[in-house]
Amino acid sequence: MGILFEDGNFALFRDGFLRTVELSAVSAFFALLLGTVLAAFRVSPVPALRALGTVWVNTFRNTPLTLLFFAVTFALPRLDVHLSSFTFAVLALSAYTASFVCEVLRAGVNTVPLGQAEAARSLGMGFGQTLGLVILPQAVRSVMSPMSSIFIALPRNSAIAGAFSVSELYSVQATLTDKGYAIFGIFLWIAIAYLFISFSVQQLFSFAEKRLAVAR
Repeated sequence: MGILFEDGNFALFRDGFLRTVELSAVSAFFALLLGTVLAAFRVSPVPALRALGTVWVNTFRNTPLTLLFFAVTFALPRLDVHLSSFTFAVLALSAYTASFVCEVLRAGVNTVPLGQAEAARSLGMGFGQTLGLVILPQAVRSVMSPMSSIFIALPRNSAIAGAFSVSELYSVQATLTDKGYAIFGIFLWIAIAYLFISFSVQQLFSFAEKRLAVAR
C-alpha cells in the first residue's frame, strides 16, 4: 500500500493519472463531435450520407479497439502521416467511440414523435435546422443514461494506449513492476484511480441529466 509514496512513485502515478484524464477528455470531445455528425448522416434524407454513416458505424463498432490502435500507429506513418503517440491514441479512441455515440443519438432521434419534424418543416425549417433546433435537443434528453455508459467506458479503453508508447495510467504498472514492487499493490492503486475517474464521469452525467430534466 505504501508503494505510491516511495522512490518518487507518486509523481509517476500522478503524471499517468493526468495523462489518462487528458486522453479521455480530448477523445470524448472529438467522439461527441464526430458521433453527432455521423448521427446526422444516419438520419439524413441523402442516401449517400446515410450509406457513409452506416459504413463508418459498422466498420468501427465491429473492429477491435486494439486493431484500430495498430492501424493508426503503424499504417498512417506509411502514408507519411507522422503524429505523436498521444494524437494517434486520440484518433483511435475518437473514431471507435464516435460509432457508439452515433448509434445512441440515432436511437434518441427515433424516440422523438414524427409530428415534431413535420411541424418544423411546416414552419419552413430545413433539415439542418429541424435536426439541430428541434430533434436533437429532445433526443439528447432521452439518451443521457446510455451515453454516460459510453463515456464511463472510455477511460478504461484508453488503457490500451499504454501499449503504444503513451505514458498513461495503466502503463505506470509496467514501470513499477520493473522496479520490483508487488503487483497486487500496483493494481490496487490503479484500480482506485480508474474507479475515481469513472465515478466522476458518472456524477457529471447525473448532474447534466437532472438539469435537462428540470429544463423539460
